[in-house]
Amino acid sequence: MKNSAPIRVFLVEDSLVALTILKRILASSPEVDVVGTAPNGVEALERIPAAQPQVICTDLHMPKMDGLELTRRIMADYPRPILVISTSVNTQEDSRNVFKLLQAGALDVFPKPSIDSLSDYEHVKHELINRIKVLAGVTVFTRHTSRTATVEPRTHPLSPKSKPEPFNPKPVSNSQFPIRNSPSLPKIVAIGASTGGPQALYTILKQLPANFPVPILCVQHISEGFLQGLVDWLAAECFLRVTIAQPGEFPKPGTVYFAPERQHLQLDTQGRLITVSTPAVSGHRPSVTVLFQAVAICYPRSAVGILLTGMGRDGADGLQAIAQAGGTTIAQDEQTCVVFGMPKEAIALGAAQHILAIGEIAPMLLNRICYINSKHS
Repeated sequence: MKNSAPIRVFLVEDSLVALTILKRILASSPEVDVVGTAPNGVEALERIPAAQPQVICTDLHMPKMDGLELTRRIMADYPRPILVISTSVNTQEDSRNVFKLLQAGALDVFPKPSIDSLSDYEHVKHELINRIKVLAGVTVFTRHTSRTATVEPRTHPLSPKSKPEPFNPKPVSNSQFPIRNSPSLPKIVAIGASTGGPQALYTILKQLPANFPVPILCVQHISEGFLQGLVDWLAAECFLRVTIAQPGEFPKPGTVYFAPERQHLQLDTQGRLITVSTPAVSGHRPSVTVLFQAVAICYPRSAVGILLTGMGRDGADGLQAIAQAGGTTIAQDEQTCVVFGMPKEAIALGAAQHILAIGEIAPMLLNRICYINSKHS
């Protein structure tokens, strides 16, 4: 940032130790200014209007009002980018609840720094400050207090004629869709996402039936320790089976496989899943590009690659590989991205055959792979 005012950050944290660590980390950057703190959601709501923060960081578990209810209230009354900073990944219920905050309007999750993590202080500092800088550039819009009527965050203001798109899609029935049976149809779907990805994945996967006839492979950039919570949350919300990829397994239809933490996800010559710890690509391991390139080799002309919201350019080269192999490629459009980075890079390469709003991606998949209308069966 050149000669710009520091990013105004408000911290909501009931642990004095954690609050002290967070303030110390953020005070070390001239690009960030902590303009207020609160030990719980009730006091945060009292102080936020006067503090006028650009980014709010909140824990999940707090007395009086927890992070989930606070997020709902903020998005209804004082919409701001929200970063969840939590250690709540110790139980399945807690880890799933973290992602309910994203469903309510928070944009990203980050592991709460502890005294034990101070040995890696510079890395934690860099990651947290960078995350806040990214979120400070996101424009969010009011979400209704109804827990089903919410809207997507955007990276820029809407034009007067445009309307926010609903975040919660209308779920499809779990009835059996008649399946197309043609060798020219896609045999696998690969999806890559970063910031804003959990919400985008939810929007897509929620609309797909349990008997979706091809496997789905995913890479989601996410802070270490939160992947299992993401998988558990999506599994509870969707009809599809959602799991972390295991080496040696053949991908099965109707199943979503996520790349494990710190490992690239690929396919061997027989089409089995493999995970490798080779160097990071585009700064990431797992890398979207690594997955897409593997899919392009194993499924030429019969893969669908989808690149969703996220910072940077991971996945752009991989999407181009799928396109060049004869597959189908989709990039999320700017209007519905939280961060229009990765899709923008892919579009600039000419790698995206289709540029779609997040709500249009699942219907396209269903149209290409399933007969929606039973009269075509």
